[in-house]
Amino acid sequence: MSNAEIQIKNVSMAYAGKNGEDIVALNDVSLDIKEGEFISLLGPSGCGKTTLLRIIADLLQPTSGSVSILGQSPREIRLQKKYGIVFQSPVLYDWRTIRRNICMPMEIMGIPKKERTSRIDKMLDLVGLQDFGYKYPFELSGGMQQRVGIARALALDPDFLLMDEPFSALDEFTREKLNEDLLSVWSKTHKTVIFVTHNIPESVFLSDRVVVLSPHPGRVSAVVDINLPRPRENAIRETPEFYEYVAKIRRSFEGV
Repeated sequence: MSNAEIQIKNVSMAYAGKNGEDIVALNDVSLDIKEGEFISLLGPSGCGKTTLLRIIADLLQPTSGSVSILGQSPREIRLQKKYGIVFQSPVLYDWRTIRRNICMPMEIMGIPKKERTSRIDKMLDLVGLQDFGYKYPFELSGGMQQRVGIARALALDPDFLLMDEPFSALDEFTREKLNEDLLSVWSKTHKTVIFVTHNIPESVFLSDRVVVLSPHPGRVSAVVDINLPRPRENAIRETPEFYEYVAKIRRSFEGV
């Protein structure tokens, strides 16, 4: 019997094209994910990695195949508020302070004010924004805004953190710093993380396993275990072992 927390079995996804022909975004994708794993879905644009993430999140329904999470459907998990989702853009409300942006999902859930305040304090501390709670989004850098997005996603204490290229719009220096920060948050919260990226070094730095998706149609072409020691700091990017993983994953795209 599998000890996987998430079981993806033979998932395919097709969209109706303009000329009536189906466009296949995913083809027969199967993957098991264990509790507390950090998994990256890696691939070029058009390989279906965001589509797969949205199927797991119950934002899309697959054409065929199934996803089981803790023995339940993605919809059941979503209705239990067990997902925290971070998108490419943090989508913050300009008229709300940072504290009130983090608070929004808790307001919707009807969590008592005292509990909301306690969780906001905890989340701000977790993402290193203790001194910015009463600022507005326009007063923060792009990287700081993404930290707010992560804090908001974690405010309801979800079991699963789903992240769709959250750092893709940031400069390389900010991106690498937030990679470190994300691993620090993950080590403290023990969430199961599924992280979409097209950046090979980023996937190696963050992950326990990198799932390589090849396009046209999207399919799993490789699953690479990343056996680098944790905790990881940016200095590990300069080691021969790190370069070997980057090269191994790059080679997995050859001929596909």
